[in-house]
Amino acid sequence: MSKLMLVTGAGGFIGSHVTEALLAAGHQVRALVPYRGSGAAGWLDHLPRPAELEVFRADIRDRGRVEAAMQGVDTVFHLAALITIPYSYLAPESYLDTNVRGTLNVLEAARRLETSRVLITSTSEVYGTAQYVPMDEQHPLSAQSPYAASKIAADQLALSFHASYGVPVTLVRPFNAYGPRQSPRALIPSLIRQLLAQPEAIHLGNTRPTRDFTYVTDTAAAFLAIAAEPATIGQTLHVASGLEISVGELAQRLIDRLHPPARIEIETRRQRPSQSEVMRLLGSSAQLQALCGWQSKVSLAEGLDRTIAWMQNPAHRAVFGADRYLP
Repeated sequence: MSKLMLVTGAGGFIGSHVTEALLAAGHQVRALVPYRGSGAAGWLDHLPRPAELEVFRADIRDRGRVEAAMQGVDTVFHLAALITIPYSYLAPESYLDTNVRGTLNVLEAARRLETSRVLITSTSEVYGTAQYVPMDEQHPLSAQSPYAASKIAADQLALSFHASYGVPVTLVRPFNAYGPRQSPRALIPSLIRQLLAQPEAIHLGNTRPTRDFTYVTDTAAAFLAIAAEPATIGQTLHVASGLEISVGELAQRLIDRLHPPARIEIETRRQRPSQSEVMRLLGSSAQLQALCGWQSKVSLAEGLDRTIAWMQNPAHRAVFGADRYLP
């Protein structure tokens, strides 16, 4: 028998892939998306709308609407958040309001409604620069941006609701998901977009930081595996490939694929404040593998090729437009 699942932030990058995966697995899905006067529902507008998918419009900061969305739901996949790091330097209050208050609303509703499972989406940014590698779930937390601070607060709030009220919470902590539908401001789509629009050069703030990239369908599969395993309740679990690559090497791989003569140029306005740059991320997902048997399946080479092909589609290029940098 299928269960009703709620995905907050369902119109976004990871949220739309989790929604797709849940529908493919035979579940009924209630997709929470922000109200827009145009009626737009993010990436859900670009996907089939089967009868099993219900679009529910609400602001995650609205406690009453969040509780209404959670009525009759078995499992909540909470992905709604403000995520762009550079803008968090300009508008930290917005990040606290959305990421912390929004998470509180989900937790309070789950407590009152006795929701069976709540998956809270965290981020590897909560660690700051790696103090040791591979980074496991016991790695110290260090907020190097207002965004990271807001996510630490939301994570700790979720764990407190598990300890205090028995809310069946799991923290899902992805390391650098990438793939189709990702924001054009994110690293990989930004580089691809630059090479498609102006192939002579791509602009970066810093080539030295390293990241651990996981293709988005692997990330979505991890969410479903975690939700299906009761032993994950109360746990924090990494979703990581266990491989790292520098920003500079990543850029060169994309140049080799799309326009080998292109050069890399450093642009200071793209740099984070000096004490805010996370220089190294390399995660261990050993705990997730032990509990759920999950492993990443899509290599970085294959994932980059898939992402390039998706972005080269004329319809998708129209969505992303020309390259421009916005703080």
